[in-house]
Amino acid sequence: MITLRRALAAAVVATVAIGLAGCTTGAESEPGDSLDTAATSGVAASGAAPIVFAFVCETGVSGRTETYTTYSAVWEDDRTDCRARRITGTTMSSQQRAAVDAGRGDATLEGLAATCALRGSGPWARAVDSAAEANVAAALLAYCPGHPETGHLRDAIAAWRS
Repeated sequence: MITLRRALAAAVVATVAIGLAGCTTGAESEPGDSLDTAATSGVAASGAAPIVFAFVCETGVSGRTETYTTYSAVWEDDRTDCRARRITGTTMSSQQRAAVDAGRGDATLEGLAATCALRGSGPWARAVDSAAEANVAAALLAYCPGHPETGHLRDAIAAWRS
C-alpha cells in the first residue's frame, strides 16, 4: 500500500514538474520511476520537458534504499551514499546547461545532481586541489546555489585560485 501511495505521489509530482522550468535558487528536483544512466553533458536542446531527478540513497541496512524527491529531504536524513536518477525530461534547463558548461567537461548533469544531494562530504567539505576539482566546484555553485554549504565551496575555489 505504501509503495502504491509513493508511486501515485511520484506520478503527481512528476506531472507538476513537467510544467516547471528546471532548477532555480532554492528549488528542488521531483520524483519518478524511469532510470537513464547515460551522461547528459551532450544533451541536445530539443524536447519540451526539463530534466528532473530523484535521489536514491543507501539507508545503511543491507541492500535497502530510500528514494527522496528533494535535496532538503536527503540533507535532513543525513544520507551520504546517493545517486541521482532521472525521472523525466529530455532537455536541460538553462541553469542545468550553464552548470554543465561551467564544469568544462569535468562534470555531468547526473553527477552534479547527485553531489548536490550531499552535505558535509565530498566537495562540500574538502579543499579544491586541482583544476578539475575547481571546474566541478564552479559547476556545483551554478547547479545548486541554494545548497547550505556553498560558502565553503566558494572559499575552496578562492583558495585554489590564489
